[in-house]
Amino acid sequence: MIKPSADTTAGSRPGRRRPPLAAAVVQSLATAIVLGEYPPGSALPSAGDLCEEYEVSRTVIREATTTLAEKGLVATRQGWGTVVLGQEQWSLLDPLVLDALFQREDRLVYLDNLIETRTTLECAMAARAAGRIDDEQAAALSAKLDELAGLIDDPEAYTRADIEFHEIIHRASQDAFGRAIVSSIRSKAVRSPQRSGDPTRHDIESTHEAHARVAAAVLARDGDAAAEAMREHIASSWARRPGDVPEV
Repeated sequence: MIKPSADTTAGSRPGRRRPPLAAAVVQSLATAIVLGEYPPGSALPSAGDLCEEYEVSRTVIREATTTLAEKGLVATRQGWGTVVLGQEQWSLLDPLVLDALFQREDRLVYLDNLIETRTTLECAMAARAAGRIDDEQAAALSAKLDELAGLIDDPEAYTRADIEFHEIIHRASQDAFGRAIVSSIRSKAVRSPQRSGDPTRHDIESTHEAHARVAAAVLARDGDAAAEAMREHIASSWARRPGDVPEV
């Protein structure tokens, strides 16, 4: 239940920042829609009922409904009110939608799908990076691999450097859209509720060996080998998950 200390949705001075009441309502309703509490084709409660449920003004509800529509979750239909749309209309890479998907019982289906998508993009970027990496980026990649080697006993630090290792390859690929999509996919997979605990030393050692193979192929300017090494790296990391999501 959202309980604002004061209704600042009306009468606020120009430029004064309002509490994120609409964002809180959006998060709640988006989660309810994705989890199936409001099935496709059904109508959301009336604005009046939502105002009462969330204890906010109609302005907040209007803002929230507009945002839900932008995410492809609902549409306003004359005579019907605000109607929930089917999953094919949802913006699946939207952070709120992804967060809600990972709360579903069938979340592993979506995680598997994300990993497949990430694999396709990262393999292509590794191949492109092998053909486009410059001397400065090559030096940075080698240095990052050396840094990773010294962090095998520190899972948290290794995870941070792991992300930076991949980002060097992404930048070298010059694939802006691929970078943006993979960044979103990776952050959601790592924060998924399926993930529990830190990777073991064996997991990190296996991951590091895979990183070394990827780096060697990229630095050798061998696109085919870079793509294959990246594919094996992501696939093997995902296959090792003991019911959770490993760092890759």
